[in-house]
Amino acid sequence: MVLQVPLFKLQCGVNSYEWGKKGGDSAAARFAATTPAEGFSIESEKPYAELWMGTHPSNPSKDLQSGRTLLELVQDNQQLLSAPISSKYDSKLPFLFKVLSINKALSIQAHPNKKLAEQLHARDPKNYPDDNHKPEMAIAITPFEGLCGFRPLSEISHFLATVPPLKSLVVEDKADEFINTVKGEEETENPETKDRNKKALQHAFAALLSATPEEIEKQTEKLVALAKSEGSNFAGGGVATTDGETLSELILRNHAEFGADIGLFVLFFLNYVKMEPGEAMFLVADDIHAYLSGDIIECMAASDNVVRAGFTPKFKDVPTLVDMLTYNYAPIDEQKMSPSEYPYATLNRAAYSSGSAVILYDPPIQEFSVVRSLLNGDGAKVTFEPIEGPSIIICTSGKGTISVGPTVQKISEGNVFFVGSTAELVLQSEGDDDDEFVTFKAFCEIEEKPEEKLGEQVVHTQYPYEKTTKKSIMREVIRFLLDSCPSSHASGPSVYRTENNHALDMGGSRAGHTNNFFSVINLAIF
Repeated sequence: MVLQVPLFKLQCGVNSYEWGKKGGDSAAARFAATTPAEGFSIESEKPYAELWMGTHPSNPSKDLQSGRTLLELVQDNQQLLSAPISSKYDSKLPFLFKVLSINKALSIQAHPNKKLAEQLHARDPKNYPDDNHKPEMAIAITPFEGLCGFRPLSEISHFLATVPPLKSLVVEDKADEFINTVKGEEETENPETKDRNKKALQHAFAALLSATPEEIEKQTEKLVALAKSEGSNFAGGGVATTDGETLSELILRNHAEFGADIGLFVLFFLNYVKMEPGEAMFLVADDIHAYLSGDIIECMAASDNVVRAGFTPKFKDVPTLVDMLTYNYAPIDEQKMSPSEYPYATLNRAAYSSGSAVILYDPPIQEFSVVRSLLNGDGAKVTFEPIEGPSIIICTSGKGTISVGPTVQKISEGNVFFVGSTAELVLQSEGDDDDEFVTFKAFCEIEEKPEEKLGEQVVHTQYPYEKTTKKSIMREVIRFLLDSCPSSHASGPSVYRTENNHALDMGGSRAGHTNNFFSVINLAIF
């Protein structure tokens, strides 16, 4: 089957896990219901956890029109992926795109790196179904909370000193050993000292995870009693990032869901994070985490490997988890991402005047990036330059049209589309002035780099593809010129006019001046 137009609507499956939101409260369920599989209807008391978008065999997406799986289509039509991606990733999408709707905590978990994934898959394919690594990125679409990475060491020391049940589970001498080892060196940049700190953290964490069920039960009773009685004074009042009241609420909530579980104590070792819609964080392979509540867009390398240790009835592999973790420790702000303007998209005048935006979440890996488009009001349009790779797009709010060439289709909340390589994509909003049309586009783009000679050796490399076009060059020239201007040039408001005599207020700030000047450049030459 040869596809003439590389744009087609997908039917995507939803998984039902215990931690998912129930019925229509689940965004994953609502989105799946817009293109339902045969026999699917939302059940009010059933939990719906994950909407999967991609070629992964555990829950493959399908072309809504033909009923064929996306995997079959991209394998039969190599040009949909591009030759470099098809070759590098064995004719499969290199990423797995998801919507997660979280009602209660997911397991305390980490995902293996590539080498470990291959070993685990060979040894235990039932519990580790893939031989691929799984770095992942989470973008909030509703208020979100989770646990991510190890806390700063000073915070862990504080909790070991102020939460007696925690210290008892770690075992007092091991807890004291950790506190004394890191004392005064919690923020050191000395490599040898940091390695010593990581070893101390590993020993303390391993001691915690080796606690017996009987001891966990005993100390949980004491922990819950303290959380109930001490309130805001719990855990010595907490720390700057997580106060005592927040900690006590987390303990009581998760105890109600999981009972006497080691995860209640792991909470004190991990950063607690809250994200508002649009905020994001990136998790490298071998980083420990757990999502607690909210709806998120998640993108990851195409793998379903999970190594678990708590908050789950599923298979746990504590020895592997203890051995695999990086034991990096840092404030949560260091794991949050800073999105940037996406330079290869052009907004029309209606989009600019309504404050629409296109931003890029670009993690430090090849397999994927994600672009969020927010188009306000009616008739706001964004045109994406062609890329040498595939995309999957989901609408999370509002409605509009999606088009490639002469093919135009309606798109609304929950709809998912696949866009093939080298296609120019256009999104346009429909609705009232206060309506928002929000989409997320996951994509991968790489290109073979010309041969490089190092001495007598010819090296073939690949690199994340960056387009060099007249448009992108012009943008960089303008940005350079603006950045080179004295700040006094932007001290007062300025007005520029488009070719149709539309006035654009440049504003008084340097950032506003730059961003709005790009509006003029786009309108004038693109």
